[in-house]
Amino acid sequence: MSDARLAGIGMTSARTRERLLQRLREQGIRDERVLERVRNVPRHLFVDEALASRAYEDTALPIGFGQTISQPYVVARMTEALLAGGDLFNVLEIGTGCGYQTAVLAPLVGRVTTIERIGPLYERARQRLKELGTKNVRLKHGDGMAGWKAYAPYDGMLVAAAPLAVPQALLAQLSPKGGRLVVPVGPEGAQELVRITRREEKFVRDKLGDVSFVPLVAGIA
Repeated sequence: MSDARLAGIGMTSARTRERLLQRLREQGIRDERVLERVRNVPRHLFVDEALASRAYEDTALPIGFGQTISQPYVVARMTEALLAGGDLFNVLEIGTGCGYQTAVLAPLVGRVTTIERIGPLYERARQRLKELGTKNVRLKHGDGMAGWKAYAPYDGMLVAAAPLAVPQALLAQLSPKGGRLVVPVGPEGAQELVRITRREEKFVRDKLGDVSFVPLVAGIA
């Protein structure tokens, strides 16, 4: 992929990205590693070309199939919350979508295992991550509700869609030695972002604020 395409021009340029970073800092994002990833990941490549000029606005954008690319603040907030407890080596992501969150997270952890239920989105994310040279990501077209038991336990999990309640399969695959899960929970219009830390059979829940996500749906499409 050409340097010019990665760098962008006009509304996708470095200056536009810096304005986004300033906004994220004003909203409380403090982890410089996360901010650096938001600066460097070309978000305009993860949306349709017609929406590229809006890629560095702090807003969610449609990516087709009733799904969205998350607001940059939410991506940064979830990534920061996941990393806050220390280094992570084996992370499960539920809801790959277009692959943007995956691209932000991947260099900050040992490996990301990511699951997307919608076939065309899975293929699009796989191609985009390959083009960007992302090496430490394992992708699967599958049902995120079930997790991916073959590579468990995970010391970190990030869920990019909202279940009404956290699936037991995910809790079971979380490392009992301090594994942590960042997930939006609840019905549309009343969702809350939470971080759940597992210590053996005890699960400690921290509330991280109100959010709005598409619902987490079972099955594949």
